[in-house]
Amino acid sequence: MSSEVITSRAEDYSRWYTDVVQRADLADYAPVRGCMIIKPYGYALWENIQQALDSRFKATGHQNAYFPLFIPESFLNKEKEHVEGFSPELAVVTIGGGEELQERLVVRPTSETIIGYSMAKWIQSYRDLPLLLNQWANVVRWEMRTRLFLRTMEFLWQEGHTAHATHDEAEEETLRMLGVYYDVYFNEAAIPGIKGRKSNQEKFAGALRSYSIEAMMGDKRALQACTSHNLGQNFAKAFEIQYTDENNALQHAWTTSWGLSTRMVGAVIMTHGDDQGLRLPPRIAPIQVVIVPIGKNDDERTQVLPIANALFDELKANGVRVKLDTRFELSPGFKYNDWEMRGVPIRVEIGPKDVQNGTVAVARRDVPGKAGKQFVPREGLLPFLKQLLEDIHGSLLRQATEFRDSHIHEVADDYGTFCEILKEGWAYTWFCGSATCEAKVKEDNQAVSRNFPLDQERGKGKCIVCGTECDERALFAKAY
Repeated sequence: MSSEVITSRAEDYSRWYTDVVQRADLADYAPVRGCMIIKPYGYALWENIQQALDSRFKATGHQNAYFPLFIPESFLNKEKEHVEGFSPELAVVTIGGGEELQERLVVRPTSETIIGYSMAKWIQSYRDLPLLLNQWANVVRWEMRTRLFLRTMEFLWQEGHTAHATHDEAEEETLRMLGVYYDVYFNEAAIPGIKGRKSNQEKFAGALRSYSIEAMMGDKRALQACTSHNLGQNFAKAFEIQYTDENNALQHAWTTSWGLSTRMVGAVIMTHGDDQGLRLPPRIAPIQVVIVPIGKNDDERTQVLPIANALFDELKANGVRVKLDTRFELSPGFKYNDWEMRGVPIRVEIGPKDVQNGTVAVARRDVPGKAGKQFVPREGLLPFLKQLLEDIHGSLLRQATEFRDSHIHEVADDYGTFCEILKEGWAYTWFCGSATCEAKVKEDNQAVSRNFPLDQERGKGKCIVCGTECDERALFAKAY
């Protein structure tokens, strides 16, 4: 593979993205419009993300369960705002076994309703609370405009669902899980997201309050990286999720839901990728180190292969995800480009001269060209590579943070300046949160509020749109 087959980001960012997904063997198009086939390399990346999340979920007391793919249509109709929000995206089964169904079945777009039904049966007393569940599943939403990983009709995700005795406990859970997501993005994927509360217009259908992490992609558009919702008592009342409290009085529970999907793979590509392809953060990369032995003939290969094999065994035995590339029929340059395309953090090259000198060539993917390559002693290579993996994570995080911060601009009270900023970046400004003001920004700029950042200095200012005094600032951007 070669970088020549990738459209440059400057020429066509959307085409670049699709080129990288396909050339790096992450995914392919399915025969059904809007669906994707996740290839082994892409699925290995998702599995590493999944493991990072799953261990954190279990550490915070959540248990995995699984609920049906098909949901009775009447379940969705029980929560009015929820069904209105999802109606345009529903896939509905009307015929089963050759006969028309008495009740139509909705293919799972999300599971609040079916899980609410189950919680109502499982929860009787305050002793049954909190109930902390998570589900790894696929969902279907009938999207009209799709893009691999970012927005597909069927996608993989996890969805957490919990029930609590009080509003405050539910709110604490909602924010705790938002923090878990932030931790995974920051410490595993080297993506510096921004935690915040969604506006009422942008919140989840049926939620009391929604929170998100917003991340800046390489074209300066925003990506909603995940969401966490305090559902209040809306679903509890719709599905009669009730418990008797310590005074033997009947109360409705307070519920939450939160989710992160394979969209995170798209976030990794667009945050870190360059014109040569992927640049994968080491902690979630399917392959952390690739070893490329170089030998033009049998004599040279006899020299380099024992060293390469020994290094492979050493790295694997010490927990490094390592690949040995013995495709001697291909040129070294082709293989270098191939592994650069796939975003492998470290490439180790071993040629006959390296064997003689007791050295290897080490190239780091986060630093392009000759600047990222050095010759190091074979002796003591393991600790050197492990430290280099940590350095690469820090480097990618630093680059992403600097890029983000340089394209977020504060604006006080000039709507014209605000609109100019949105052409090329994010705007951070006072916002009243009204539907009217949100709609005007969207109409004028094809942008919406991303969230009200949780970490902001409190004060007073005038809404950038209507001039009404308000006490919070929001981030605005064009988004995926």
